Amino acid sequence: MQRFETARDVALNMRPDESVYCFRPEVLKADARGFMGLFPGKTAYAVKTNGEPLVLKTLAEAGVTAFDVASPAEFAAVRAVAPSAEMLYMHPVKAQADIRLALEGYGIRKIAVDHEDEVTKLTRVVRALDIDPGRLTVFVRIQTKGQATYELSKKFGAGPAQAVQLLQRLHRNGYKVGICFHVGSQIEEPYVYERALASADWVRGRAGVPLAALDIGGGFPAEYGHDPNRRKSEMPSLEELMARVRADIAEWGFDTLPLVAEPGRVIVARAFSLIVRVLLRKGRRLYINDGIWASLSDSWTGKITLPARFIPDPAIRSRSGSAENIVPFRVCGATCDSVDILSRPFWLPETVDTGDWIEIGHIGAYSMALRTRFNGFYPDTFVEVERPFDEGAAPEGMASLETMAD
Repeated sequence: MQRFETARDVALNMRPDESVYCFRPEVLKADARGFMGLFPGKTAYAVKTNGEPLVLKTLAEAGVTAFDVASPAEFAAVRAVAPSAEMLYMHPVKAQADIRLALEGYGIRKIAVDHEDEVTKLTRVVRALDIDPGRLTVFVRIQTKGQATYELSKKFGAGPAQAVQLLQRLHRNGYKVGICFHVGSQIEEPYVYERALASADWVRGRAGVPLAALDIGGGFPAEYGHDPNRRKSEMPSLEELMARVRADIAEWGFDTLPLVAEPGRVIVARAFSLIVRVLLRKGRRLYINDGIWASLSDSWTGKITLPARFIPDPAIRSRSGSAENIVPFRVCGATCDSVDILSRPFWLPETVDTGDWIEIGHIGAYSMALRTRFNGFYPDTFVEVERPFDEGAAPEGMASLETMAD
């Protein structure tokens, strides 16, 4: 992998016509260790966020010893770079063949369910393999309510009464049991964990069975950009949020249990930026060599505000307008379909032109995991960059939350 000091060096030396991922391994290690130092339990990195081998390998080097996995492909990806790492199979809905592979092929012993049919599938496999159910910890995932960019309880989680029944059934069948929840991805208000813990306490009290662990899932927000035309959301820092979570865990009496968290976005977001090139400027539209079918789907569906830094091409001798004047541009992706338009504009110097580059920061979460091969476009060029995105010159613009007229 080629190495550069800054993303600007990447653009001016490589002059790429394809989008380029700038990987910052030391940022990834620092953010992983920072989270592990704040959370009073086991940190199981959510592989779905970014399962690139270089990410998983770097996290293992940083001291991450547990991974939240959701599929056979993720089992294999973790095992390939971290053979001794623990894997927690926390996807609530699974194929029976995948359950067998997890238990028999990979030795996974922590698993989540949210429905009686999932318990039935699990029990069939356990009996077929003659595994002592007491060697497994089965987490019952409960529904939670909260404000987040992606609300996950619309799809997963047992209601309180159902969760009580599931815990009791699992306990009768000899499993160790736990409770888990996931408050959503990129939470937008700090009280969601307290409400989820209150629900977990209600379920625990009525189930009347001993708990082996509590898994509080993910949701811890990454810091992105801010649209200067909108009121800034007042979210506490990770340190402040984690202090509140620790206090809530103690208040609800869960501090005596083994604890698990499944962070993803908060660990990996800052580790990558993306260099895109302006293929065409058409008035206030910029056509770039990436888009919603590649690296920018999360910013599109999740309305994430991404910081952007302008990298002008020095070969462009003549420019119109003023570099001091920051204006909104509608951003169109590379594919030949009309859907591939970001749902919010980028604010950039009005001098931006065909052939220039834009570095989009904090792109590490979900951008690589969700990219497709639609139209034959598939960004897959990686370089290593030494300087963190936040240590460069201030970004000239942000991806705005406002929509624009054509």
